Amino acid sequence: MNKASEPATAWASLLRQLPAMAGSIVVAGAGALLWRFGNLPLPWLVGSLYAIALARITGLPLLAPPWARQGGQWIIGSNMGLYFTSAVLVELVSHAPLIVGMAFVSMMMGVAGAMLIVRWRLADRPTAFFSSMPGGASEMANLSDLWNASVDKVAAAHATRVMLVVLIVPLALTLFGRHGDSNALLHSRSVQWQHFPLMVAASLGGVGLFKLLRLPNSWVLGTLSAIAALSVLGLPLSGLPDWLTAGGQMLIGISLGCRFGPGFLRKAPAFIACVVAVSLVFLAVTASLAFLLAAPMGLALPGLVLSFAPGGIAEMSITASHLNLGVPLVVASHVVRTTILTLLAPVGFRIFCRLNGGG
Repeated sequence: MNKASEPATAWASLLRQLPAMAGSIVVAGAGALLWRFGNLPLPWLVGSLYAIALARITGLPLLAPPWARQGGQWIIGSNMGLYFTSAVLVELVSHAPLIVGMAFVSMMMGVAGAMLIVRWRLADRPTAFFSSMPGGASEMANLSDLWNASVDKVAAAHATRVMLVVLIVPLALTLFGRHGDSNALLHSRSVQWQHFPLMVAASLGGVGLFKLLRLPNSWVLGTLSAIAALSVLGLPLSGLPDWLTAGGQMLIGISLGCRFGPGFLRKAPAFIACVVAVSLVFLAVTASLAFLLAAPMGLALPGLVLSFAPGGIAEMSITASHLNLGVPLVVASHVVRTTILTLLAPVGFRIFCRLNGGG
């Protein structure tokens, strides 16, 4: 194909996909409004995610808009960065052993889940291992590809686990009335558009730096780090308008929901059922650990539950923000866990293979 014609072909393809993208926005918005009408938590994230997933599974040809997840992550990263101050950083450093310990406990539980999947012959060792590691979905999928795993199964496993976590944890915390007021300071930050150019420039610089250094989750963590640095330095920043944070949540919901497809329930049903069972056990164990550690550590139980939960950085951070629970601890815990699991996954996989009779 002539290189000069490639942009025109790309634009033509994009135009053909516009109805499917517009349909995703409509379905996601309807799901969010229905969730909100039922007075359920996180309507823009959970309602849109479940609406899109259900529509995709039933065969509707919906597509996520280009850069939907990156855009949503950029918005969420910006919002989360505003929570960080010098005082918050000092407090987080004091909890560093707990945060690192959480990451290693998560890795051990992931290995245990992978062993069950292999023992029950539901997947090969690479697929079982990277499906069970509660790190970032995209990071684990990319690593699994290097080890010749079934990337589609790995992606399906992570999508299933995140889908369960973002439903069960917010509903449980809401049911038991676990809300807080730790975000009152942030909510007093007004929207001041004159500060947005600095925030946008810094956040995009953070994304670029993370990509240059090949660090994981650049659109969340690069943005969050840049905005947090500005906040710690005391520079004047703006809060984000409600419609923008809602839009960011919906974009993430759409991108997660579009990972499901018509053949999802028919494809390796025993594997998916095992992932669901292991995820529920994972949630029960992490909630129990949070219950045991909250009082001795002097931390609020709901925030610790979110910090331990095997969800994604963006999804758990949104939940913490929505319920006014210790956002910095939740963000730091998931950032550290994702980083450690991403860095140690290759070594962990080799050890896992040896434990399971491989080379």
